[in-house]
Amino acid sequence: MRKAGLLLLPVCLALAGCGGGYGSSSGNNGTTTAAAPAAGHVVSLSESEYKISPSTVSVAKAGKVTFDVKNMGQITHALEIEGNGVETKTMSIAPGEAASITVDLSKNGKYEMYCPIDGHRAKGMEGTIQVGGSTGGMTTEGTTTEGTTTKGGYGY
Repeated sequence: MRKAGLLLLPVCLALAGCGGGYGSSSGNNGTTTAAAPAAGHVVSLSESEYKISPSTVSVAKAGKVTFDVKNMGQITHALEIEGNGVETKTMSIAPGEAASITVDLSKNGKYEMYCPIDGHRAKGMEGTIQVGGSTGGMTTEGTTTEGTTTKGGYGY
């Protein structure tokens, strides 16, 4: 019986090394899949003409957050997250496709999310992310505002 166990050991070790890759890119269709965050939060969003749903996201505490975004619309969209020293976006997301990005929302406060494509934000494709219990305004320390258009009423 002991010999049988020794014969199975190399087979078990070989099979253990055959795991699938978790984080991968999906070729040439413009979608990406990010590895699941080690100790983060996952937020699912959908985009369509011209809205992000949900438009308000609350995250209990600062840290890494993965945004899974599905384009439910008929035209190409993307997602950009900005504020508190963060500015990152997905690649373009074709209709019916999805993308994921992991963002380090390391400071409590408000962050903006919006579609950066061809004036979609001006048509209402935007929302906010609140990190932590504070309802304070977004800080701009470390952010670049050059080239950013703001409209009255937003308070920043």
